[in-house]
Amino acid sequence: MNIATAATLVYGILLLIGGIIGYVTAKSKPSLISGVVSGLLLLVTSFLQLQQIALAFILARIVTILLTVVFAIRFWKTKKLMPAGIMLVVSVAILVILVQTSN
Repeated sequence: MNIATAATLVYGILLLIGGIIGYVTAKSKPSLISGVVSGLLLLVTSFLQLQQIALAFILARIVTILLTVVFAIRFWKTKKLMPAGIMLVVSVAILVILVQTSN
């Protein structure tokens, strides 16, 4: 397993758990839906990356770019470090790993 696949797997798990925590703590259905959908999507792409499917690497980058934008907007609006600021930093870090890692 290369670093891009591992990063995608960890990020997917983090998003999935974060969506569930957002729902449990704040009863936020948007957090649950977005966390579960994006988390599962990244988990699927990580498993497809293990089979060296090029489209999976591209899809992981696209999803991560979209999430980076979403978390940047949320952080800009709320100015709260948790969860938007932390997730923005994590998203940027994952994006850097995904972009720098060649297929």
